[in-house]
Amino acid sequence: MTSPSHHAPGPAPAGPEAPPAPGRGSLPPGAEHLLTRVGEVLKPALTHYLDLHAHPEVSGEEACTADRFGRRLAAVGCELTHGVGGHGVVGVLRNGDGPRVWLRAELDALPMRERSGLPYASRNDAMHACGHDLHLAAAAGAADLLARLSDRWRGTLLVVGQPAEETLAGAAAMLRDGLYERFGRPDVVLAQHAAPMPSGTVAHAAEQTPMAAAGAVLDVVLHGRGGHVATPHLAVDPVVMAAAVVTRLQSVVARETAPADQVTLTVGTVRAGTAANVIPDHAVLGIAVRAAGEASLDRALAAVRRIVLAESAAAGAPREPEVTVVSRSAALLCDPHTTGSVRRAHTGLLGPARVLPWPGSMATEDFPLFGDAGTAIHGERGIPLVYWMLGVADPDTWRRTTSDGTTSDGTTPGGTKSDGPDAAPPPAPNHSPHFAPHIGSALRPAIAALTIAALDRFAAV
Repeated sequence: MTSPSHHAPGPAPAGPEAPPAPGRGSLPPGAEHLLTRVGEVLKPALTHYLDLHAHPEVSGEEACTADRFGRRLAAVGCELTHGVGGHGVVGVLRNGDGPRVWLRAELDALPMRERSGLPYASRNDAMHACGHDLHLAAAAGAADLLARLSDRWRGTLLVVGQPAEETLAGAAAMLRDGLYERFGRPDVVLAQHAAPMPSGTVAHAAEQTPMAAAGAVLDVVLHGRGGHVATPHLAVDPVVMAAAVVTRLQSVVARETAPADQVTLTVGTVRAGTAANVIPDHAVLGIAVRAAGEASLDRALAAVRRIVLAESAAAGAPREPEVTVVSRSAALLCDPHTTGSVRRAHTGLLGPARVLPWPGSMATEDFPLFGDAGTAIHGERGIPLVYWMLGVADPDTWRRTTSDGTTSDGTTPGGTKSDGPDAAPPPAPNHSPHFAPHIGSALRPAIAALTIAALDRFAAV
């Protein structure tokens, strides 16, 4: 991804970055020329991406996105099922007896206005600020390519368009709707995610290192007593109560979390009131909590409840607040054996210099529910998950950005922001209104990385 000033007017279907030379690694049968073969599916994949990017839909409202994705899967020969767990889409491509390999991508966008300045920018108040449109285009492109390579593998490919990932609700909804009972238990579930790394690179976490953190989303309703601003002594102001809660919550990480632990807590939304001269009767907070593990997450959630209850009591609230865990997800741990095999396939495809280590992230995902983390829902154990990060930044811009010693998050190796007068701006991160993958160099390797991983798994049995 790059800042908008570094973008060309628009990507050209016929001119993506030349594929890197394959390196030493393990390639599945028939995959030696995969990067070249991606060219056969690149134009429809790019058209699909541009359409998705311009017409995003937020979590729970992905009907048109699901239709677009479904039509693309149907065009490559998949049997389609719509409406799984909401707007979820499942495409099935059968090719004889063999493993059941699942590819998962996300349908939803974020409720924010895009400011990338791109000619194909969002036309509404939602935005694909986390790369889900690229994930969808790559998954459909991989299905297209695998259909063309049907003489190289045997088994069943399932492509899942999951709704409501941003709210951590979609995976659970699909599983509750009988995803595995209706479509068969997978032998592996594969996924990738856009990240601020150079296009043409992928990154895997080491064994026992979570790719993403455990997380939860909470809704908090603080109850006050409404009234006139001229008589505040007759009211209980929930806005003041909410301000006290927001301030006090900052101590959860600063004073209740061990320095060696990793926890983040963010109050992302505050809603209260309808007019400046009216004291409202309630305020609502939306809170996101992330932690490296389940125990840390539990401690942070308990602290949130304690603080909310205490501040409400201190304010003399007429009734106790409501604290609701809207969604929750476990830390994302990939299967080490399967991940090792896919990493070797990526190394053979891209070269060892382009397969990077991933140190983990405080971002969170509901993808763990497709594996062992979802045992309470689907009743099965031992479903291996493989998940990797996918570089989406323009390589030339990346080189200019990091030539002064800064890292991908715009800091020096010692952790200080490199913001001198000559410092190049870092790539816009995920969830920024300026976020935009450099699609001309990112789409080809995105399709290839997912395809080679599927071929590796089809060849595993």
